[in-house]
Amino acid sequence: MFRKTKNIDTAFRHIRAFSLVVIITSAIICCYAIYKSFKLVFTMQEKVYVLANGKALEAFASERKDNIPVEARDHIRTFHRLFFNLDPDDKLIKENIGKSLYLADQSAKREYDNLKEKSYYSNIISGNVSQIIRVDSILINVDTHPYLFRCIAKLEIIRSTSIVQRNLVTEGYLRNINRSDNNPHGFLIENWKIIANNDVEIKQRQ
Repeated sequence: MFRKTKNIDTAFRHIRAFSLVVIITSAIICCYAIYKSFKLVFTMQEKVYVLANGKALEAFASERKDNIPVEARDHIRTFHRLFFNLDPDDKLIKENIGKSLYLADQSAKREYDNLKEKSYYSNIISGNVSQIIRVDSILINVDTHPYLFRCIAKLEIIRSTSIVQRNLVTEGYLRNINRSDNNPHGFLIENWKIIANNDVEIKQRQ
């Protein structure tokens, strides 16, 4: 009788120990599964897929501070391309200048108005002149906000009789603003001015 009771007690302890091991193991597995799930979700949130030419290209999201120099240089390059690339087409000039003015403050608008008053754009159209900018380098200080920058570029002015090469140097500041469709980088160029814009070479066309 006592042996039987002892065997039942021993069996009960074994079952209890086994149950505890199963419960603890299950809890560890559940915690691990939850951890891996959260980690997978976090990793997937960092991935962005961009559809280009029918192909899904993987991109990775990162904090803005990691991309400030890259985005700032592209913002400055885009502004200069829209502002200085000109063809003898009044509608195209107004469209590109309009886009560029979303990227800068009134300092760019003043420069545009000055050129317009000097009939610069009228002469481009009447003389069938094309103007192309090639940005050589963009220097930017991201240590202090707003960010001071200097853009060094070359202008090629193509006329019916000649091709003029010019050096162009501009500078200004970049201020952080909210992103929008018209300003995808979320920067605004402030106190923008042209430091140098001088002829380097004039070639006669045949």
